[in-house]
Amino acid sequence: MNLLRRHGARIAITLLPVALALAHVLGAWQLPFVDRLDRFIYDVRLRATLPGTLDPRIVIVDIDDPSLQALGQWPWGRDQLARLTTEIMERQQARVLGFDVLFVEPDASSGLEALRQLAQGPLRERAGLSREIEQLAPSLDRDAAFAKTLAGRRVALGFYFTQTQVPRTKGALPAPVLPPGTFPEGRDYTTRWNGFVGSIPQLAEAAPAGGFLNVVLDGSVDGVIRAVPLIARYDGENAQPGYYESLALVVYRLAVGDTDLAPAFAPAGPGSAPPPLEALMLSTGDTRLRVPVDASASVLVPFRGVGGPRGGSFRHVSASEVLRGGLAAGELKDKIVLVGSTAPGLQDLRSTPVGADFPGVEVHANIVSGLLDSRLPAVPDYALGYELVMLLAAGLALAFGLSLSGAARAIGVALSICVVLIGVNSWLFLRAGLVLPLALSLLMVALSFVLNMSWGYFIEGRSSRGLARLFGTFVPPELVDEMRADPGRYSMRAENRELTVMFCDMRGFTRMAEQMAPAELQAFLNIFFSRLSEIISARRGTVDKYMGDCVMAFWGAPVETVDHAELAVQAAIEMVAAVRELNGRRRLSGLPEVQVGIGINTGVMSVGDMGSAVRRSYTVVGDAVNLASRIEGLGVHYGVEIIATEATRRAAPGFTWQELDTVQVQGKARRVRIFTPIGRSGSVSPEVRKELQQWDGVLSAYRLQDWLQGQAMLSALVAADAKKVLYQLYAQRLASMSLQPNDPEWDGATRFDSK
Repeated sequence: MNLLRRHGARIAITLLPVALALAHVLGAWQLPFVDRLDRFIYDVRLRATLPGTLDPRIVIVDIDDPSLQALGQWPWGRDQLARLTTEIMERQQARVLGFDVLFVEPDASSGLEALRQLAQGPLRERAGLSREIEQLAPSLDRDAAFAKTLAGRRVALGFYFTQTQVPRTKGALPAPVLPPGTFPEGRDYTTRWNGFVGSIPQLAEAAPAGGFLNVVLDGSVDGVIRAVPLIARYDGENAQPGYYESLALVVYRLAVGDTDLAPAFAPAGPGSAPPPLEALMLSTGDTRLRVPVDASASVLVPFRGVGGPRGGSFRHVSASEVLRGGLAAGELKDKIVLVGSTAPGLQDLRSTPVGADFPGVEVHANIVSGLLDSRLPAVPDYALGYELVMLLAAGLALAFGLSLSGAARAIGVALSICVVLIGVNSWLFLRAGLVLPLALSLLMVALSFVLNMSWGYFIEGRSSRGLARLFGTFVPPELVDEMRADPGRYSMRAENRELTVMFCDMRGFTRMAEQMAPAELQAFLNIFFSRLSEIISARRGTVDKYMGDCVMAFWGAPVETVDHAELAVQAAIEMVAAVRELNGRRRLSGLPEVQVGIGINTGVMSVGDMGSAVRRSYTVVGDAVNLASRIEGLGVHYGVEIIATEATRRAAPGFTWQELDTVQVQGKARRVRIFTPIGRSGSVSPEVRKELQQWDGVLSAYRLQDWLQGQAMLSALVAADAKKVLYQLYAQRLASMSLQPNDPEWDGATRFDSK
């Protein structure tokens, strides 16, 4: 009882997230971001547990860029495809061949059509000409020849379903794998379609089997392929209604032999509602394979690796190599062969948890591989009960573990609970292939911990709270924690210290602002500055202030940091990359793009609490700060986004730099050398290092007024990169100065009268 009186409030506030989590699970209060976080966790775990091994049973015959260059653009002539099929099935003796391509239009058999037109022209009186042409037709009709090649072999063609207000069909479909009455009425057990695009009837009727290529994406999700339907229902015209199988499923069934397919339902609940679908049962003789599926008869794709010819999951053989006989006879004997494309131009690259440009043909290959190995992850029907148990157990542990512990022990308790939750979840995934929810439990632990620590904050020492008030709004949290560990070392008193300061300005902001509504502009600036501030904080920087379209930050205060210049330069590189990523998303949305200019300088400056009696702030001032502000605007002139002074370059030796110029900026009598970072020293290629050496030679000749030597050395750089603004700038300078006599008082510096 005393325990509850002393800690009742903290226990209650810790249990609040538990109550919210239970409300979400039971459907009383939905949190959409929880599902997104669960998908993210699934993706991360999937990537971390990829087998990364080669499946030798499956081979991809790849219509890749070399094949397109050798044989022409897709689609190829049916005579080529007939040769490819014959090579794979006869000479290579493959077990099954599946085409992840469509044969929607007849082949243009130009030779046959020309002869038929000749028989109907002025020479039609020649005895027997038409009859002879018709006798030759089968040998000239490429579709007929291809159909003859497909007949009687274990070959599956692809098709896809459509769903439109006015049903449309094209081509032909194979027979459905299950009749319409297989599933009870009153529930949609699969996706439904009313149209299709299939192979031309001549080929569809000749091929023994076919499977759909559809990948169903929920528009409310993120467009990433995690699951693929194995069967789908067709209710339209010009084909038999019923349930059709996917290309992966039909290829698997052809490979293992005479396989029966039947649905498996969960136990019927109370009332007359039809039971939900649990799995598809595949039976071959005495062998039964249970394939777990979701409510749309989709299976989670059991990815083996990152995909592509270099992914290491499946052997990729170029289609042109197969056609020219580059494989030894029988090299693909008893293999499951899938014909598909990794060429970007054929637009069969998909976004998956293991790669943004994943070949569509490998999605089918991974499913076939998973079926062969019975390696199929699944969400069990008891996932809801599992989540309730884990939430309750973790909630009780949090209520007492956090409330009765100090700050340090509370962190240990929260981390321990997270480790247990993640460990159990991961063990069930690895050992049994069970995909169980985890995000809500982790969010509950995090929120309970935050609320508990927030409550404890009110009883912390005055000095610790004072530091949080003074520095918490512009100093990264991890630095505040360091300061709170020894608050006596820090104050707002001004002092001189060597720091690194950065100015980051948005270029073209005025023009863009004129084109945007105020609310839209506000939202954009919030996103823009939030992302840049995140990077600055992640690199232990202090955000000084926002000035319109500019952000000012510095490194090395209030917490002393030895490598403040290195951190500032790394932050600048990441900020430029973040802006490019932001521009990519804006480009797709048809919005104007933005550019940034960054100036960095290292030197002695005053740092402390400065301002007026009305408003004060923790900031830096001094000549070194002004210099960083001046050089920030020079980036446009030299065609770079980041400019740093020689002092910063010396203080950040871990980077490779390219010198830009010696400048004298507005309001400064001293000349300074300016540089731009190329990247981390260890990541710069030998070719780039050679280019930088050549550029140093150009600068040396330029400063010695050896114009001809400079032009000769620069010409090779311009030839290699004619669009680089820096090289074009110096080419113009050298060309102009070569027409003038040498100036004995020239110091090689460029003077700027404005920022």
